[in-house]
Amino acid sequence: MKKLLAGTAIALASLSGSAALAAGHGTTVCLITKTDTNPFFVKMKEGAEAKAEELGMTLKSFAGKIDGDHETQVQAIETCILDGAKGILITASDTSSIVPAVRQARDAGILVIALDTPLTPIDAADATFATDNFLAGELIGKWAAGTVGDTSSAKIGMMNINVSQPTVGVLRNQGFLTGFGVELGDPNKWGDESDPRIINNEVTNANEEGGRKSMENLLTMDDGVNVLYTINEPAAAGAHETLKDFGKVDDVVVVSVDGGCPGVQAVADGALGATSQQYPLLMAALGVEAVKTWADTGAKPENTPGKDFFDTGVALVTDNPVDGVPSISSAEGLELCWG
Repeated sequence: MKKLLAGTAIALASLSGSAALAAGHGTTVCLITKTDTNPFFVKMKEGAEAKAEELGMTLKSFAGKIDGDHETQVQAIETCILDGAKGILITASDTSSIVPAVRQARDAGILVIALDTPLTPIDAADATFATDNFLAGELIGKWAAGTVGDTSSAKIGMMNINVSQPTVGVLRNQGFLTGFGVELGDPNKWGDESDPRIINNEVTNANEEGGRKSMENLLTMDDGVNVLYTINEPAAAGAHETLKDFGKVDDVVVVSVDGGCPGVQAVADGALGATSQQYPLLMAALGVEAVKTWADTGAKPENTPGKDFFDTGVALVTDNPVDGVPSISSAEGLELCWG
C-alpha cells in the first residue's frame, strides 16, 4: 500500500478554500474535503497531491471551515466548474443537500467521485471510493460485545458527527449497533433505536472538543456508561480526556474508526480499546488516477464486485483480540497507519 505512493510526496501549502497549483500541468482535478485540520483529510490531501504530481496534473484543494460546512463545499464545486476541472473528489458534509451542485458538475462533463462518504443516493456521484463504513462499525461493535461479555448490562454512549447525519456517520453507527447486537430502527438513520441500553446519541462535529463535551453529557445522564462508540479518533481523544477528569478511564470500553497513527498509538497505550483502520491516502490517490483515466480515455471507474462502491479496505486494530473477530495488532497498525 505504501509502495503505491513511494517517492511521490511533495509539499504544497493550502488553506481552506485555497487552491494548490502545479504550474504547467494540464488536467485539473479538485479535492474538496470536510475540513483541512482533521488528520484524516490532511492525509487524504497528501495522497492526492503526490499522485497529481506523479501524473502531471493540477490539483486544486478546498475544505470546509468545520465538519458540516455545506455552503463552502457548494462554492468549491462552482469554482471547479468555472475552472474547467476534469474531475472532483469530494467528502461531502451534507450528503443529500450537495446533490444538486454535484449534478451541475456532472452536467458540465466533470467526473465526480465521492471519497469515504457516499452521497445520498450513492449514484448521485459517478463513483465512490470508500472504506466499507458499515463493516468498520460492525467490527468494533463485535469486538466491544466480545470484550464486555455480558452485553445485557451494557450502558452505551454513542458519539456521532452532526445532526445532518452524513452517510459515513449513519453507516458506522448502524454497523456498530448491529455488531454489538442492538436491533436497529430505520437502518438509514441513527437515533431511533428503542434499546434501553443506549444512554444517548451525542454529536461531536468529529473533533476533540465535541468528544469532551459529549462525554460530559453522557456521564451526567448516567455515570455508569461502560461502552462508548465514537465516530472517529479525534472525538475519542476528547472523550478520553473527560474520562480521565472523572476517574473513569478503566470503566469504559472505547472504540472508534480511523486508524491514523495517533489513534493506533492510543490503542497501544490502552487509551482506546480498538479502532477500524482506513486508508485515506490510498483512497485519494486512486481517485486522482481515476480522473486521469477519465480525461484520457473517457472510461469511468468500476465498483468492487458485489458492492455499489470501490472498497479501499478496512482492518480492526486491537491488542486484545476477540475470538471470531479478525484483527491486527497495534504494531501492525502502526506499520500501515496513514498520518
